[in-house]
Amino acid sequence: MSNEIKNVEYGLEKIFEGAQDFLPLLGTDYVEFIVGNAKQAAHYYKTAFGYQSLAYAGLETGVRDRASYVLQQGKIRLVLTTPLTGESELNNHIVKHGDAVKVVALWVEDARKSFEETVSRGAKPYMEPTVETDEFGEVVRSGIYTYGETVHMFVERKNYTGAFLPGYREWKSDYNPAPTGLKYVDHMVGNVGWNEMNIWVKWYEEVMGFVNFLSFDDKQINTEYSALMSKVMSNGNGRIKFPINEPAEGAKRSQIEEYLDFYGGPGVQHIAIATDDIIKTVSDLKSRGVEFLSAPPQAYYDAVPDRLGVHRDAFKEDIKEIQKLAIMVDADEEGYLLQIFTKPVEDRPTLFYEIIQRMGARGFGAGNFKALFESIEREQELRGTL
Repeated sequence: MSNEIKNVEYGLEKIFEGAQDFLPLLGTDYVEFIVGNAKQAAHYYKTAFGYQSLAYAGLETGVRDRASYVLQQGKIRLVLTTPLTGESELNNHIVKHGDAVKVVALWVEDARKSFEETVSRGAKPYMEPTVETDEFGEVVRSGIYTYGETVHMFVERKNYTGAFLPGYREWKSDYNPAPTGLKYVDHMVGNVGWNEMNIWVKWYEEVMGFVNFLSFDDKQINTEYSALMSKVMSNGNGRIKFPINEPAEGAKRSQIEEYLDFYGGPGVQHIAIATDDIIKTVSDLKSRGVEFLSAPPQAYYDAVPDRLGVHRDAFKEDIKEIQKLAIMVDADEEGYLLQIFTKPVEDRPTLFYEIIQRMGARGFGAGNFKALFESIEREQELRGTL
């Protein structure tokens, strides 16, 4: 069983009690990507991941500078936005970062208060509280910057019944591949620069009232060639979790350094999405062309029973099937989890996805770090970036 929790003297419930309640968050509202071709990106996410058409904004809805396609699966909403003119400021984001996450939107009861509370504590404003209306009611949104050019948008939608937001119309499509069992965003990981992790840990603590409930250093997260450090930030109810990574000194260039070089600075590295049946979900994703990292060696799967420890008898999955799909297994004091990581979903080696199924465990698979990073390093070696 992995020893994930470092320097924590109390149980997780005690830790979460330390989170401040001035910024109650109800969940992840949507994740917005700025992309070079939103129409094609939407087709990819529908085809490969099983997202469904939800809403659209563009020239046909009176929006002149951009087009946005909204996709949904389970509680997950993705917004894919592309600029329509050469003068759009969004072009600079694409040139610098490639297709990338710009907005991590958080669902709140009061977007005005969320903005006031965070800005008063030092957040840089992105969007003043704005009321948006149409025939379905009103939505209030406000936003602040976090690491790099990434934004947290606060979305208050208690007085709205439309498909997504005012300015969008329902998007109906004849092409609707079946869902793949993706349920909700489990966590989102941000990569920041050298010696910046603790700066952003402090920012999340002071500006957003989060707590640092798990920490990993370069002695825990390392291979023969590279290392990194990570701290997991969570809001008070545990619904929003943002691990923050920074590079650490190693013999060769780490995955975090590779990301920072190709992304052009700090940004969202990966999005972890929960499923209730990882075997079915991963089998389906693979059949649709989603590429995953290579499997750990046989010795890794031979050691799974020992890694499960006291949860061995509760383990329901077929290890042979898990190994066939290259799914990894880890456990903590409260249960076990299964996880797998895609290769980057774009040509730049930046954004990727994690598929995770939690069977009681609340950790992040620390027992898998070595096997995972060795697999990533094999991909780096092929790219000539290790």
